[in-house]
Amino acid sequence: MESTLKEIGDGGSVLDLDPKATVGGGVEDIYGEDCATEEQLVTPWTFSVASGYSLLRDPHHNKGLAFTEKERDAHYLRGLLPPAIVTQQLQEKKLMQNIRQYQLPLQKFIAMMELQERNERLFYKLLIDNVEELLPVVYTPTVGEACQKYGSIFRRPQGLYISLKEKGKILEVLKNWPQRSIQVIVVTDGERILGLGDLGCQGMGIPVGKLSLYTALGGVRPSACLPITIDVGTNNEKLLNDEFYIGLKQRRATGEEYYELLDEFMTAVKQNYGEKVLIQFEDFANHNAFELLAKYRTTHLVFNDDIQGTAAVVLAGAVSALKLIGGTLADHTFLFLGAGEAGTGIAELIALEISKQTKAPVEETRKKIWLVDSKGLIVHSRKDSLQHFKQPWAHEHEPVKDLLSAVKAIKPTVLIGSSGVGRTFTKEVIEAVSSINEKPLIMALSNPTSQSECTAEEAYTWSEGRAIFASGSPFDPFEYNGKTFVPGQSNNAYIFPGFGLGVVISGAIRVHDDMLLAASEALAAQVSEENYDKGLIYPPFTNIRKISANIAANVAAKAYELGLATRLPRPADLVKYAESCMYSPVYRTYR
Repeated sequence: MESTLKEIGDGGSVLDLDPKATVGGGVEDIYGEDCATEEQLVTPWTFSVASGYSLLRDPHHNKGLAFTEKERDAHYLRGLLPPAIVTQQLQEKKLMQNIRQYQLPLQKFIAMMELQERNERLFYKLLIDNVEELLPVVYTPTVGEACQKYGSIFRRPQGLYISLKEKGKILEVLKNWPQRSIQVIVVTDGERILGLGDLGCQGMGIPVGKLSLYTALGGVRPSACLPITIDVGTNNEKLLNDEFYIGLKQRRATGEEYYELLDEFMTAVKQNYGEKVLIQFEDFANHNAFELLAKYRTTHLVFNDDIQGTAAVVLAGAVSALKLIGGTLADHTFLFLGAGEAGTGIAELIALEISKQTKAPVEETRKKIWLVDSKGLIVHSRKDSLQHFKQPWAHEHEPVKDLLSAVKAIKPTVLIGSSGVGRTFTKEVIEAVSSINEKPLIMALSNPTSQSECTAEEAYTWSEGRAIFASGSPFDPFEYNGKTFVPGQSNNAYIFPGFGLGVVISGAIRVHDDMLLAASEALAAQVSEENYDKGLIYPPFTNIRKISANIAANVAAKAYELGLATRLPRPADLVKYAESCMYSPVYRTYR
């Protein structure tokens, strides 16, 4: 977070713009296609007007059996399609029936990816209209299994692969991508995929999945999204010995060689796409994630979803949970299991929000928050041996070796898991935190489901139905003593699509911590009384586009307030403006 990163990044602030680091650039819709209303006619350009056989194999323009009689004549499609003409709604109905017949989530994932490669608009229509059912298919937890098996299920490349072989030529590689007007890049080096570890080049499933959600949930148009995997090798022995592995078969590059490649990449992105392209770092290992965010936050428009996105969504959950557990954030004591990117990022944003509310310095508000890592409670006596990002959390306390002892010593009201290790919130831990609190807030955030610190059933049963529970991966509703509990999902997908849209519509050139706080506050405000009655601390995903528009408006407003927005004049109604900018997957009519 900015206050911690400021210490790492030589005291620089995102508001201190380096003129040497700023260049021109931006996004222009050359053919007016993305600005057209659904009723306006558009031309299906590729490099020339797509027609006939090539049109049916162009996922951006293909409509399958939905091409009208007039379009079939105009674009030489007669005889290339069966005579029936169907609506997009009927296509959607048929595909959902097909997908529901698959027993395995991975089969559903493959079916969705094949649809995306065949008919882009129908893919997004399906995802938007069935978001609660399909989100776990295209994103966590299924995307984790897909990444593990990416070499076996790999059919057609999606996104850009930049490896050590391309060193010195990264700008040329970026120019190979057919789209020129890029607004959002999600990039990974595959070293820490979810809670699954080093998956190397096969981590590409994460940027592809995230950008699908930028479009479906946040309305950023697909042609403006670019997934990138930086392949510097892998230390995963299983992949190195796998004949189907699609990446470099060598150990990971580190140190100077690694950072030189990343620096060339960051420079090339700005040179090719301009100042206002949002670069989202995704699933980098701790030691690189903090370093990269600290290094580039003052020179580029960068965002780390594992550090900042997770923090924003958890803060929103904590703020909305206050309606159920009572008090203000400052009244509560937070205990984390896990002190990596997610844990320290969440902790810092909570400390910043308490500081904002109480006007106390953040150094003081951090003392309400305690972290446990693999060696026990982080305390002052361990400070010299701690990594730099853990040091702000080393408070005065005698050493405590394990989580259960830490719960008994610290007496937290909020227990948050970001350890990446499954079943670490044991029966004893949950019983202990429940004995201290009438309504303990328990957030088991690690993904995928197998790595969750506890299940919803365990949290509700061991707390005797008193816990307010949310998790990173979805759990089914659970009945206890005649009452049905609906577990909340603390999913980053609530935040990053709307956050990205807000950055894009305001033309922001840097990400400031206050923009993350604005996103959290907007999300918390979307939780209704009806949701609270069910024990939910997050709104349902069925309203996600409305939620994203409100988050985007709040983020954009903060960017304008901080002087970081470049799209002038500022729109009068930012929520309406955000909604008007959202991509619609409804078929267009071709000339």
